[in-house]
Amino acid sequence: MDEITTVFVTESREQLATLESALLQLENSPDDDDTLNAIFRSAHTIKGGAAVIECGYIVAFTHVVENVLDKLRNREIKLDSDLIALLLGCGDHIGNLLGVLESAASSPDPDLAAEGEGLLARLQRDWLSETKADSSSGPPSAMPPPIESSGGGMVETDCWHISLRFGPDVLRNGMDPLSFLRYLGSIGRIERLETIADAMPNAEDMDPEACYLGFEISFSSNADKAAIERVFDFVRDDCSLHILPPHSRLDDYLAHINALPEDPMRLGEILVKVGALTQAELDEGLRLQHADDGETVLAEAQDAPAEPHPIGEILVEHKVVQAELVDAAVAKQKQVAEKKVAEARLIRIQADKLDRLIDLVGELVIAGASVSLLASRSGLGELVEANSITSRLVESIRDAALQLRMVQIGETFNRFNRVVRDTAREMGKDIELVISGGETELDKSMVEKIGDPLMHLVRNAMDHGLEQPAAREAKGKPARGRLELNAFHDSGSIVIEVADDGAGLNRDRILAKAIERGLAQPGQALSDAEIYNLIFEPGFSTAEKVTNISGRGVGMDVVRRNIQSLRGSVEVSSEIGKGSRFAIRLPLTLAIIDGFLVGIGDAAYVIPLDSVVECVELSVDGFTRDYVNLRGEVLPLVRLRQMFDMAGEAPARQNVVVVQYAGIKSGIVVDQLMGEFQTVIKPLGSIFRHIKGIGGSTILGSGEVALILDVQALVQRCASSEEQRAGGHATTRAPALAARN
Repeated sequence: MDEITTVFVTESREQLATLESALLQLENSPDDDDTLNAIFRSAHTIKGGAAVIECGYIVAFTHVVENVLDKLRNREIKLDSDLIALLLGCGDHIGNLLGVLESAASSPDPDLAAEGEGLLARLQRDWLSETKADSSSGPPSAMPPPIESSGGGMVETDCWHISLRFGPDVLRNGMDPLSFLRYLGSIGRIERLETIADAMPNAEDMDPEACYLGFEISFSSNADKAAIERVFDFVRDDCSLHILPPHSRLDDYLAHINALPEDPMRLGEILVKVGALTQAELDEGLRLQHADDGETVLAEAQDAPAEPHPIGEILVEHKVVQAELVDAAVAKQKQVAEKKVAEARLIRIQADKLDRLIDLVGELVIAGASVSLLASRSGLGELVEANSITSRLVESIRDAALQLRMVQIGETFNRFNRVVRDTAREMGKDIELVISGGETELDKSMVEKIGDPLMHLVRNAMDHGLEQPAAREAKGKPARGRLELNAFHDSGSIVIEVADDGAGLNRDRILAKAIERGLAQPGQALSDAEIYNLIFEPGFSTAEKVTNISGRGVGMDVVRRNIQSLRGSVEVSSEIGKGSRFAIRLPLTLAIIDGFLVGIGDAAYVIPLDSVVECVELSVDGFTRDYVNLRGEVLPLVRLRQMFDMAGEAPARQNVVVVQYAGIKSGIVVDQLMGEFQTVIKPLGSIFRHIKGIGGSTILGSGEVALILDVQALVQRCASSEEQRAGGHATTRAPALAARN
């Protein structure tokens, strides 16, 4: 694709997202004119862009959609859920047509073309036919009040209105006023003509060579305003002429103003461009405004400040243009100005360029660590100080670069409005989607990868969790089910929750199914969390019947695998009859983190700094037990020397790094505390993928490799050990559970 086509496709997909969101909003607020206008603008923008790049099949399809939206704006048809569903389908089809354009195909394939023809046929049959429009439009709207003209006559709302006053010298200059009226009739039809004699003096004061005639004319014609004005070109300087469009044309002008390209224009330029004002009328209005400015300067000199009249007020005051058109032009100016300001704050950049920047920043951090090590070994105070300043700048560059990749998760959440609406209608359920925490930010790469796991969880909640309306009412619940999507930051991680107020997970049924499949042994004591985690085993399902949404046991294992690939975890809590909650916990970034460097023997390890609570010295009791008393709180310990089977004797003095994950604390026993360390995360090779307790690696300033500890796995290991001790059992666990713990 060339550059202009690429830009068109990108911006059109943004317009489609806006259109879909606005349609869903309009379904709940059908009388919201601002939302309806936003939908129309999105469709019109796509059609206009397609016309620029000469993509005929997008123009043709979008034009029909735009016609339906125009009828909605004019209240000629009534909005209902069927029309919303059809327009959403049209939006999907436009997205497919954009895909055709991206593939450089000359036209859609037969199947896609047939789909589009079917959608257009439904639009034409059900919403654009006269019978449908008549039956859906409801009672006719009241006729707008007539507009007063400058000569005292009334303006008909279905015709052009021409207010004409000939000057006194017209006859002296050899002009016949009636000839202009006859010529006017050649480009249209004069529906009504009223002769105005308000300039006629008393008989004794009359001049037989002077003209005192004026006319108020109702004129029916397809000609534009400029053509009507040209009829009076020869007397333009000797007459007062005001031309107002018919009401039927007023909507055309308003639509034309809204459809103008978003270029900065003055108010008069907008009105001239759409044909609501002629250049001569604008020049006259500007002349009057300049005359007012002169009076303003004089008034200020006399200590009586006065504001100059805006050009719009002058044009309306002199009956040159309707106030509605001036208001629409002002609104267009404001819209263009706001968009220009927004565009000035944004810049589009290719994702691979941003990734390259992050990679270079990572290499800069590693090189900076090496310089810091050399500076500290040199013992030169000035070098150490200069290096300290450089390190702070590198840290600021790192934070700024990472912030470029942070995006709000709200955009991902908003995609589920359509999913919930369509799936609920398909299943015959009434479901309300509640979104909170959409402003929470996380790494763009994670946003792209978390979409599929969230989709599985949302669809499962709608299918298995939320009951049918009748079943909910029988249990004393509201017929409308509630599905929540929430996000928030916690201890250096982002937590994404999917919750429902449905039936909840059936603990006994899950356990029975697990025993049947050999995932658990009869009589084995398992905690609620362990039982609920069984639903993530491959092929595991307790559904009584398979639907086209879920029930085959496929998907939940993929959810856990995808989340774990992002160094995250998923936790389940549930209560029978009240609902379930799935909490996905992810690191904020996959690139660079602040770490805390510790040592065991000759090896170095990095603990993510966001997980570190405090550091304390290991007490005497801690040498013989797997827990210590931390200010009255039992703190389980993880001994890395034993866990990794490291050779050598432990030093006489050891330290405990207190870490926290998901509200649970544990202590990591280490030999040395080596301080904070900017850590560039390097993935482990596939051969090390299944090692528990290790989340990645990094390169130290000395060039050595340090392993990054997986705090989540270590804390869960401690929690599991505590549960086993508390339960007082030593039953052999199932292989799947053993692998997980």
